[in-house]
Amino acid sequence: MGRSMDEETGKHGGVGQQRGGTAETLDIGGSIGTSLKALYRSLEQEPVPELFLNLLEKLDEAEAAAKVPSKGGVPL
Repeated sequence: MGRSMDEETGKHGGVGQQRGGTAETLDIGGSIGTSLKALYRSLEQEPVPELFLNLLEKLDEAEAAAKVPSKGGVPL
């Protein structure tokens, strides 16, 4: 029958592999996390596009108009 360990490398693999990983795996995860944080910080510094600001303004106006009851009508 099959063995649960790779015969050539002596390492366990597949579905039942334990979490935690090696120092190399943890270092890669830390590196990815650091890179993502740096990317997020740079995105925070970018200005909001004018088109998006205009859309938000239109949404605010539409919400305000929806709150004002029309003459003789029931607000939705």
